[in-house]
Amino acid sequence: MTTTPYVSMPNSFRRDLRARKTLIGCWASLANNITTEILGYAGFDWLLIDGEHAPNDWGSFIGQLQALKDSPSAPIVRPQWAEPVIIKRLLDIGFFNFLMPNVESEDQARAAVAATRYPPQGMRGVGTVHRSIKYGYVPDYFTRINEDISVTVQIESRKGVENVEAIASVDGVDGLFIGPSDLSADYGVLGQVSHPEVVRAIERVVATAKAAGKAVGILTGEKDARRYLDMGMTMVAVGGDVGIFKTATKTLADRFKTDGA
Repeated sequence: MTTTPYVSMPNSFRRDLRARKTLIGCWASLANNITTEILGYAGFDWLLIDGEHAPNDWGSFIGQLQALKDSPSAPIVRPQWAEPVIIKRLLDIGFFNFLMPNVESEDQARAAVAATRYPPQGMRGVGTVHRSIKYGYVPDYFTRINEDISVTVQIESRKGVENVEAIASVDGVDGLFIGPSDLSADYGVLGQVSHPEVVRAIERVVATAKAAGKAVGILTGEKDARRYLDMGMTMVAVGGDVGIFKTATKTLADRFKTDGA
């Protein structure tokens, strides 16, 4: 387990992601700086701080980034939508790594990347004293930052799978991330992530990522993580704080409860 703190400039996570190193992560959905700090000390390669299906706001995002300052885990944010104003604010408060939800087309992928880059490579608005630039204490920030932002896009719909080759070809998309639950819903088999159609969709995304030289990842449980790693996925979340806390507390309570107590 590495204990060296994650470095954002130069972005060691982006370098390792693009090299398709195996990167084991964990989901952080409790929107709490203390629980995220504890996850950070566990030694995961990355932590996903969720803004799509978790009650995070700007304050809780910043608190968790501060809690991870001496952690080896790279913070990744998933915005509620790949929308330029939301992305701009997440960049300014100090996120360098993005998981963009539900990307379904090449145009969407290009727009998501452009929202993370300053002109001429993109359209990010310029602020000069925000948290990401350490309030003005990083003198070469603007000449370096475009190369230090990682973008992974989620493929979680039938349309996204149909367009996955074009999405994977977009410069600046560092990886593809599979959303198996949403895939099962869009294929009409909600909750059946092992349904043959869903499995074929997952296999297509993995094959496309490999052919494009891009990383590919997934959120899964501990039971299935090894199978996905054996398929060639390199960015694998093996659990989440909600599930870990729920399972541990329920197991502890059940161990000491007696019938009728």
